[in-house]
Amino acid sequence: MTANFLGDTAALTGRTLRHVTRSPDTIITTVITPVAMMLMFVYVFGGAIDTGSTQYVNYLLPGILLITVASGVAYTAFRLFMDLQSGIFERFQSMPIARSSVLWAHVVTSLVANLIALAVVLGIALVMGFRSGAGLLNWLAVAGIVVLFTLALTWLAVVPGLTASSVEGASAFGYPLLFLPFVSSAFVPTQTMPGPVRWFAENQPVTSIVDTIRNLFARQPVGHGVWVALAWCIGLLVVAYVLAMVIYRRKIA
Repeated sequence: MTANFLGDTAALTGRTLRHVTRSPDTIITTVITPVAMMLMFVYVFGGAIDTGSTQYVNYLLPGILLITVASGVAYTAFRLFMDLQSGIFERFQSMPIARSSVLWAHVVTSLVANLIALAVVLGIALVMGFRSGAGLLNWLAVAGIVVLFTLALTWLAVVPGLTASSVEGASAFGYPLLFLPFVSSAFVPTQTMPGPVRWFAENQPVTSIVDTIRNLFARQPVGHGVWVALAWCIGLLVVAYVLAMVIYRRKIA
């Protein structure tokens, strides 16, 4: 059963990856938004924001990475919705394949596409002056957190992909996610925010994840923040996965 699942997922992932390579504008669009934000904040607003001795591009990059993921996962919901509308799911049900491999193929494709977009954004950040003294273990820890965050948001994107009634509804999934980093420590220190806003900013998932990545890049102690970040990522992943699978089973029943 496991071998069948892995083989079916690999075959279907190849199919969805081919769709991405035939429309590279999806990755380009995913990259444009975070890069435009990075350019604007660093070169327009950066001089007015006090981040102490930390260069603003270094301070900003962790939040930009999360925005890149939020931009990318919206395409997962879109591709899944289009597959449902095309009737391909009914054809898959008539074939002797593992049912969950259909969803996993979209999730793995999202992970690959987002990692490519993240690499492009990181490369542009290096050109803009981003520097890190992080060692290999720090970079691996950053990669692990980003992958967990990507998987969590991707499985969350599966839900509107399965339930949306229009392509606009499926595609709009990413918009609320793009808003969260603006009310966090991604762009400015939370100490500058008024009371209620500061409380929300310090207790939502983006702040703990951004702060952890920022400390790892700077080789600073991560403290208990890393456990909070991991708890958010894993918690969101588990809830999103269970919800998506329940909806999927009802959809194909």
